[in-house]
Amino acid sequence: MDERDLRLKAFVKEKVRAGLMETGRRLVVEKGVDFLTARKLSEASGVSVGTIYNLFATMEQFIEAQNMQTLDEVFELMSMVIEDANPYINISRYVDAFSGFVLNNGNLWQLLFRDHLFRTQAGRSFAYSRKIKRIEKLIDRQLEKMFDRLSYKERRLSAKVLEMSLFALSGFLAGNVWDDLRDVNKRNISGLLLNTYLAGLATLKKG
Repeated sequence: MDERDLRLKAFVKEKVRAGLMETGRRLVVEKGVDFLTARKLSEASGVSVGTIYNLFATMEQFIEAQNMQTLDEVFELMSMVIEDANPYINISRYVDAFSGFVLNNGNLWQLLFRDHLFRTQAGRSFAYSRKIKRIEKLIDRQLEKMFDRLSYKERRLSAKVLEMSLFALSGFLAGNVWDDLRDVNKRNISGLLLNTYLAGLATLKKG
């Protein structure tokens, strides 16, 4: 097989892969997380199950690819935030952008959230972990400006507490747990959590 044929084969392979990603994403958005199986993906895309597993060794790998795309979309949205001189305002804007994405893409976020619950850190690829760290750095940078008197370890631990709290909360935001509670404004919940967290961190700074 000459170089031209190899390039054509690689092009076709990538087109099929992109089509599967698009179809899988649509299935999750329209049908929900539980609908994403190899058989359902095969039926919806017209691609055999065998071809799916030739491109993605397992459905877990396919789901990770979907979740990496979700992380890219979250990062892109948060990167569009116009930064202020006040780091508190910046963090609030980042958190609001994150919450908005979760609320507007509930099924996609549930796919990511569920994968985090059932897969260990060791089971995730390096590329996936880098995408998470890229998002974390946006907030870490603002915390460093706000609480520069804290040691690096204190700031890193504080940032992890915030990130873990927001992530835990995101599972509720993406679901319908609070849909029947009329007095709960989902979009404001993350802001309330952030303000409570920052108030506590400010107390730690004074101590």
